[in-house]
Amino acid sequence: MRLFIVSITIIFSIFIGNSQELKSPNGALIMRFSLEANGMPTYNLSYKSKPVIKSSRLGFLLKDDEKSLMNDFTISNTETSSFDETWEPVWGEQKEIRNHYNELAVTLTQNETERKVLVCFRLFNDGLGFRYEFPAQENLVYFVIKEEKTQFAMTGDHTAFWIPGDYDTQEYDYTESKLSEIRKRFDSALTGNASQKQFSKTGVQTALMMKTDDGLYINLHEAALIDYSCMHLNLDDKNFIFESHLTPDAIGDKGYMQAPCKTPWRTVIVSDDARDILASKITLNLNDPCVIEDTSWIKPVKYVGVWWEMITGRSSWAYTDDLPAVQLGKTDFSKVEPNGKHAANTAHVMEYIDFAAKHGFDGVLVEGWNEGWEDWFGKSKDYVFDFVTPYPDFDVEEIHEYAKSNGVKMIMHHETSGSIRNYERHIDKAYQFMKDNGYDAVKSGYVGNILPRGEHHYSQWIVNHYQYAIAKAADYQVMVNAHEAVRPTGICRTYPNLIGNESARGTEFQAFGGSKPNHVTLLPFTRLIGGPMDYTPGIFEMEISKLNPNNHSHVNSTIANQLALYVTMYSPLQMAADLPENYNRFLDAFQFIKDVAIDWDEGIYLEAEPGRYITVARKEKGANKWFIGNVNGVDARTSNIKLDFLEAGKKYKATIYADAKDAHYKTNPQAYTIKTKKVSSKSKLSQLSVPGGGYAVSIEEIK
Repeated sequence: MRLFIVSITIIFSIFIGNSQELKSPNGALIMRFSLEANGMPTYNLSYKSKPVIKSSRLGFLLKDDEKSLMNDFTISNTETSSFDETWEPVWGEQKEIRNHYNELAVTLTQNETERKVLVCFRLFNDGLGFRYEFPAQENLVYFVIKEEKTQFAMTGDHTAFWIPGDYDTQEYDYTESKLSEIRKRFDSALTGNASQKQFSKTGVQTALMMKTDDGLYINLHEAALIDYSCMHLNLDDKNFIFESHLTPDAIGDKGYMQAPCKTPWRTVIVSDDARDILASKITLNLNDPCVIEDTSWIKPVKYVGVWWEMITGRSSWAYTDDLPAVQLGKTDFSKVEPNGKHAANTAHVMEYIDFAAKHGFDGVLVEGWNEGWEDWFGKSKDYVFDFVTPYPDFDVEEIHEYAKSNGVKMIMHHETSGSIRNYERHIDKAYQFMKDNGYDAVKSGYVGNILPRGEHHYSQWIVNHYQYAIAKAADYQVMVNAHEAVRPTGICRTYPNLIGNESARGTEFQAFGGSKPNHVTLLPFTRLIGGPMDYTPGIFEMEISKLNPNNHSHVNSTIANQLALYVTMYSPLQMAADLPENYNRFLDAFQFIKDVAIDWDEGIYLEAEPGRYITVARKEKGANKWFIGNVNGVDARTSNIKLDFLEAGKKYKATIYADAKDAHYKTNPQAYTIKTKKVSSKSKLSQLSVPGGGYAVSIEEIK
């Protein structure tokens, strides 16, 4: 990875007075920091002279400490600086990323206690990042956070796209409402999915997307979540003030700190153009540079897998249904009657390897290969997986050799069952087992309650575990795709072996009752702000009952929409999630999935409106090939775009995969058209997108 430092200017100054102003490099954003009369730190933010964040308080409540870190501060020092660099990610939406900001660091000293807190603000052209730092000091060494009291005071009753502030899952459909309506819409937003209901009925998760009545787009999130609890936001819906609410641990504490230390960055991305929110790289830029010296083994992956058939109920993860015969990991499965539905068997996996090799896919994921699923599905609280013991019908060595001979990599699956300590005990042996058998990537899962203490999925201790697993994987040159883990906050810049996460409502919910047809027009504005998602697109058979007569779910999407997701839902890890038999029925449409790139030199957001539509054009890394994806919400519309991003003077062939005129996500999802035409940088494209539909385009230069 190359790094180009363009300019760094540092200015040291002693702060005089109680306020200071910081401008973005282009002057459009202005942040003002000040102390109230009682010594309470506050900030506000404006964009093009419009207020974005009104005066908002900063600080902490500490456990067992009558004196909070909220007020009685004076400003003892300030430092200002400007920074401008261009760096190259290992993989990404573009070849180079500019990191350009102005910084203000304010050192606060509490009068009575002499405790020091530094608040660091970085103002980019597209938003603000700020964090707290606790320097080494005598009067504040070990402390426990009772609550972080960071505020984001909104200027009005904005439209918000939100999910409930659950401590254990992000797998919700998004609700669109005014801020004032969150409380009354909260119970219906849960949709029976809440892992627990201790959170506030005005609590929401980040990344939170909002739109003001006068056309500003605002996104609240966090960056570089390391050794700290995940932040949610509680809303004072009378005054429209969000306040941070950290995920508690098993006994209610929010964070165990030892100075010197720092918090994650709190981020506010703002623009009057929705496309700028999607294009922002603030989250990545606020993370540390890559710490992996040799990244040559980290490669984007397009894969198929033994997965969707289990999700739909057609097949089984478990080897047997004879639960009484299974004795908590001590059973000889060769003596147990198989259920005939176990999908992770050698012959069936070889069929997937054949399909992957034939169509040029990099890898094959197999779930349900290791012993123990019977106990886990049987709700045994004592059972934990060991990650190295296969069922008798899964021949690890034979599959390894067969995949290798076909030029296909196998992708490991580790379901931890939420037993963190057990996974950490086995992790070295599990990763070594992977390397010994040709697995370079792992999909890890954390389904269920966290064991043994009953922690929440997003508390400090568990966040630290996710980070430990990524760092340990890097030691073994293993890429990680973590499911049910904390939502990403740009850490993939520092550890690019984190090539994907789930951490949101993915395609699997289309087999669990469905997702809203506009769900994929919101994920890039929310979940993907922190990093790529393993969304698992590519479903061609929308009627799940055709795979499992007992499952009457419907995939709320058209085939053209599914194709477009490979472009609009950026990820270096992309799955063709449906069964091979369904792709064989629509090989002409499947061609786009085979052709589409997964690593890019450039990305351009052409159209965007949260909850309504997104259109993206991306240039394949190292090639003069472009791909366009458009996903549409619930209302039919005609997308109109210019192809002026193409190189002038050259001719191209465009292959357009689009909804048929009578297509509809519910009534006619498999109706699509494919046509080709010659285009150039002067061309325009006008294309219908039906409800829940979209289109995908591949563009290749005519030599």
